[in-house]
Amino acid sequence: MAKVLMAMSGGVDSSVAAYLLVMEGYDVTGVTMKLFHNEDICITEGHTCCSLDDTEDARSVARQLGIHHYVFNFSDVFKEKVIDRFVSDYENGRTPNPCIDCNRYIKFEKLYQRAQELSCGYVATGHYAVVEKPAAGGGRYLLKRSADANKDQTYVLYSLTQEQLSHTLFPLGSMTKEETRRVAEERGFINSRKHDSQDICFVPDGKYVNFIKKYTGREYPSGDYVDKSGNVLGRHQGIIKYTIGQRKHLGLILEEPLYVSDVDPVSNTVTLAREEELFSDRLEAGNINLISCERIDRPLRVTAKVRYRHKEQPATVVQTDDDKIEVRFDEPQRAITKGQSVVMYDGDIVVGGGIITRTKF
Repeated sequence: MAKVLMAMSGGVDSSVAAYLLVMEGYDVTGVTMKLFHNEDICITEGHTCCSLDDTEDARSVARQLGIHHYVFNFSDVFKEKVIDRFVSDYENGRTPNPCIDCNRYIKFEKLYQRAQELSCGYVATGHYAVVEKPAAGGGRYLLKRSADANKDQTYVLYSLTQEQLSHTLFPLGSMTKEETRRVAEERGFINSRKHDSQDICFVPDGKYVNFIKKYTGREYPSGDYVDKSGNVLGRHQGIIKYTIGQRKHLGLILEEPLYVSDVDPVSNTVTLAREEELFSDRLEAGNINLISCERIDRPLRVTAKVRYRHKEQPATVVQTDDDKIEVRFDEPQRAITKGQSVVMYDGDIVVGGGIITRTKF
């Protein structure tokens, strides 16, 4: 009977995933990861994903399933690998996706290491995605889209390595969210109607700027808004407030609509441009991870998305270095942003992805 370390957040997805594994005969141990304390993220009250209520919900489901449940404290590594990187990106004019870092460094690195220490053959989560084993005789593990297109989470999982994929289970990959809730209701789980989290877990109110200021204890200096010719248009309120494509909250009276097209931490300027000037057909990405192939040896046709909610678009990708790719879209895309990730697909198969480092050529 294979042993599985099941990440249980207290939500309905991971609870049903744990139930399915138990029904399949796995030896399941439930784990809730303590990623931060409220005081660590400058919150004195309110609900976060690491609250006592969530832990108790996970423990309740584990008790109902007859499995052991533990809490692992990963707050130190979460601070270093997720929160500090998030803050640094904003301070340097980038727009990060901390969920990708959390999956890469916490769920499928730190938790996987703990699973090995406990002689567990697998780590499982409640993500909506599919792992496909290689065919007999060799090949690569594949990461594929889930059955529920609206819940598919492969975009935030592109960093999984072959080693990690070989020891990962996604029990919900063939299910829809409605089916998951129905199973939870039938089993009488306490969290069957619990709302999905919509915000970054350590910024539950969605106010990133306030969080960064409280977390760092810094005030970020104002600077110039400029147009593409360098003409000064006014004063901005600190570069952490701005991301590519933004139009609202600029605090300017303008003759025509202008949008943030660049954030420069060196000159402390924010460049504004017309809507049509936000489009680009090329990007460069680094820190890449390829899943369906070891290396891209020749131009490869893919579809690619540059944000979680971006509808992927036809493109050609070339690998220009060991840790660098260039993606060329058939049609220019709006507001491609440094710090976000580009993820590439071949049909339902994730080819791989990387962090966008360059959008202007």
